[in-house]
Amino acid sequence: MKPEQLPIPEHKLHGWTHFAGLYAGEHVAATEFVIGATFVALGANTSDILIGLLIGNLLAVLSWTFITAPIAVQTRLSLYTYLEKIAGDSMTHLYNWANVLIFTVISAAMITVSCTAVRLLFNIPAQLEWYPTNSLFVAVVLAVGAIVVVVAMYGFDAVADFSGLCGPWLVVMFISGALVLFPALAESVLGRMRLNSLGEFITIGDSSIWTGVNSQGKPGIGLWEVIGFAWAANTITHFGLIDMALLRYAKRSVYGLCTSAGMLFGHYIAWIAAGIMGAGTAALLKLSIVELDPGDVAFQALGYSGYVIVIVAGWTTANANLYRAGLAAQAIFHNHSRMQVTATVGVITVLIACFPFVFSQMLPLLTYAGLLVVPVGAIVFSEHFLFPRIGLTRYWAHYRNLTHSTPAVASWLAGLVFAFGLQALQVMSFFYLFLPTWIFTMALYTFWASRAGAADDYTAELETDRKLDEAIREMQAQQAIDDGQPVVDTTLLSKALCVLAWTSLGLTLILALVVMFGSPDMVTYNKNVAMFYTWGFVFTIIYFVTSYWALRRSKTVHNDAVTAATSA
Repeated sequence: MKPEQLPIPEHKLHGWTHFAGLYAGEHVAATEFVIGATFVALGANTSDILIGLLIGNLLAVLSWTFITAPIAVQTRLSLYTYLEKIAGDSMTHLYNWANVLIFTVISAAMITVSCTAVRLLFNIPAQLEWYPTNSLFVAVVLAVGAIVVVVAMYGFDAVADFSGLCGPWLVVMFISGALVLFPALAESVLGRMRLNSLGEFITIGDSSIWTGVNSQGKPGIGLWEVIGFAWAANTITHFGLIDMALLRYAKRSVYGLCTSAGMLFGHYIAWIAAGIMGAGTAALLKLSIVELDPGDVAFQALGYSGYVIVIVAGWTTANANLYRAGLAAQAIFHNHSRMQVTATVGVITVLIACFPFVFSQMLPLLTYAGLLVVPVGAIVFSEHFLFPRIGLTRYWAHYRNLTHSTPAVASWLAGLVFAFGLQALQVMSFFYLFLPTWIFTMALYTFWASRAGAADDYTAELETDRKLDEAIREMQAQQAIDDGQPVVDTTLLSKALCVLAWTSLGLTLILALVVMFGSPDMVTYNKNVAMFYTWGFVFTIIYFVTSYWALRRSKTVHNDAVTAATSA
C-alpha cells in the first residue's frame, strides 16, 4: 500500500492557520475577476449581492464544516482512497478519471488566466480563438505553468505554504483595487468623488455596477439565485467531498470553519471588489465590462501590482487543483508515486492551458462538475454517517472483496439522471439542483446497499480491520519518533521579517484608503492613484521578499534540528 493511501499520521497534522491560508489563497483567485463580472452581466442588484453572497458563502462554510471535515478527520483518507474501500475498483477508476479531467482543465484555465496579465507585459494580442494565435503566448503559458507543476509535485505542504504566503496579500490587493477605483465610479454617477452615506454606495451600485438588468437589457437574477450561486460554486469540494484530500490533515473537524477565509474574505469580498473594479475600469476606459479580461481590470486598479495579482491568483488555484488531480491519478496508477503522476498530469495541464477555450468555458465546467460529483459525495456520506446509525456495516463491499459495487455505480448513474432530468424539466433553479440530487442518491444507495449485503454480519472482518489499524498506528508512531518534533523558528530576524511583511500590507491598504477618501477632485485622484501604483508595487516586492525569506528560514531551522536529532 502506497503512503498516499494510508491514513495521515498524527505527527503530520496541521493547525488552523495552515487551512486559513490555504483556503484564502485558493479562493481569492483569478476566477474572482470573472465571477465578479458575471454577477454584473447577470443583472443582480446591489442589496441582493450584499445579502445573498453573505448567506450563500456562509452556507458553503457550514457544508465544509459539517459534511466534509468530519469524514476527512475521522478517516484521515482522501476521497479517492475511501471510495475504493466502499465502491470497488471499477467505479473508483471511472470516478478518478473524471476527477483527473475536471481538475486538469480547471488548473489549465487558471494558468491561462495568469497569462492574461503576462501577455500585457509583452504586448501579446488577446487570444480570442479556441487555439493559440501567437507563439510567444505559448511560451508564456509554458513558463507560468512550469511553476504550478513544480509546486503541486511537492505535495500538500508546498501547496499550503505557497497559498499561505499569497493569501493575505491577495485579500489586501482585492480590497485595495476596489477602494482605488470607487472614486471614479462615484464621480461618474454622483458627479463627485466622495460618499456621504451608505445609501450613496447602494445608489452607485444600482446605477453602475449591479443594476438589476442583465447584459441583454432584461431583469436579472434575484436574491435566491445569488444565494444558490454562492453556495453551489464549490459543491464539488464540499458536498462532493473532494476536499477530504486537504482536510484529512486537519487536527480537528472544526477547522472546516477555516474555509471562511476563502468564502468570506475570498468569495464575498473578492466578488464584490471584482465587480467594483470591473465597473470602475469600464467607466474609465469607456468600455463594457464584458469586453475586459482580468489583466485589463487588475492593471487599471493596481498598476504593476495588478500584473502580479492575476498571476499569483491563478497560481494559487491551479496549485490546489493540480494537487487534487495528482491524487486522483495516483489512485489509478498505484505503482507510481504521487509526485511522478502529478508531473505527468502537470505536463498535460500546461499543454491544455495553451488553448484559450478552457478559460472561456470554465464556469459551465464548474457547474456541471458539481452535479457530476455530488451523487458520489452522497454515497460516501450515507456509508460513513448513516450506515452505523441504522445497523448497516461501513466498508461492506471491501469485506466482501467486491471489485464492483452495483449499488454504488447504479446510485451514481441514477443520481446523474435525476439531476439532469430536473434541469431539463426546469422544475427549480439550476443552482439548487445539488440538494435534491444529494438526498435522492443517498436514500437510493442506502436502500440498494442494504439489499446487497450491507446488512450482513462482518464481525470477523471488523476485528481484522481493527488489528490492521493498530499496526498502522504503531508504525506511524515510530515514524513520528524518527522524524522528531517540529521546531518553530523564534529567531529575532525571522520575527522582524514577518513584522516587515505585515507592515507592507498595512501600508498598501492605507494608500488605497488615501485614494478613496483623500481625493476630492480628479486632479488629486490621479495624483493619489499614481502614488498608489508606485508604492503599492514597492510594498508588494517587500512583502514577497520578506515573507519568502521568513518561510525559508523556518524550513532551514526545522531541517537543521532534524539533522541534529538524527546524528545524535
